[in-house]
Amino acid sequence: MTGVPASAAGGSSGAHGAPVSAATSGAAPDSGSRDSGSLDPGPRDSGHREGERPARGGKIAAAAVNQASLWNVANLLTMLRLVLVPGFVALMLAGGGYDPAWRSLAWAAFAIAMITDLFDGHLARTYNLVTDFGKIADPIADKAIMGAALICLSGLGDLPWWVTIVILARELGVTLLRFVVIRYGVIPASRGGKLKTLTQGVAVGMYVLALTGWLATLRFWVMAAAVVLTVVTGLDYVRQAIVLRRQGIAERAAALEEKEA
Repeated sequence: MTGVPASAAGGSSGAHGAPVSAATSGAAPDSGSRDSGSLDPGPRDSGHREGERPARGGKIAAAAVNQASLWNVANLLTMLRLVLVPGFVALMLAGGGYDPAWRSLAWAAFAIAMITDLFDGHLARTYNLVTDFGKIADPIADKAIMGAALICLSGLGDLPWWVTIVILARELGVTLLRFVVIRYGVIPASRGGKLKTLTQGVAVGMYVLALTGWLATLRFWVMAAAVVLTVVTGLDYVRQAIVLRRQGIAERAAALEEKEA
């Protein structure tokens, strides 16, 4: 939502008594403005009113639209994930952290967070609901729920600390890497990265549940696959960042030489 709807702009102009055509095309004062009536205030006075008031009205309308866009469905799902983080931790540690009933409720909170993560980005891109808040809050919510789950699991002794450190170091490292090379371009999310996210979610979810028997063995191998994908995709992002930086530097140097020539 980057612009003001025509109806909003027209309403703003009509409130001040100036037609839309006069406000947008800079028409002369005698182009039908109802403000002028039977008295001609003169070109300078009338032109000042027609050129200035719609601009203020347009700014107010644009501000209202931008403010309303913050509370869209995608952002609300992101906010829900942020709220679920402390709730998940409380459920995870309730009953000493080993009660199967509390762990099942914690898994439900984690599952909701993972599901909303799949939908909010898609909704934002499909329906043009991308906002600055969403760009910042979405990755924070993703890292927060995953980090909380990993730390809780390692703290309870269900997951080795080195696994938690590897996954969190990769996630934070890639995020910082994106910011470092943002001046040269954006590193797109790869299929490997998406598969990594899915595998991590499934593996952590299985560890949150109090599983036994062959399911406990299965979750070990799923987590092993998640760790491998975490490391491999992390190294791939580093490679992409190096290539992107080199291309950006080369393009800037070429543009500077062309300008000097």
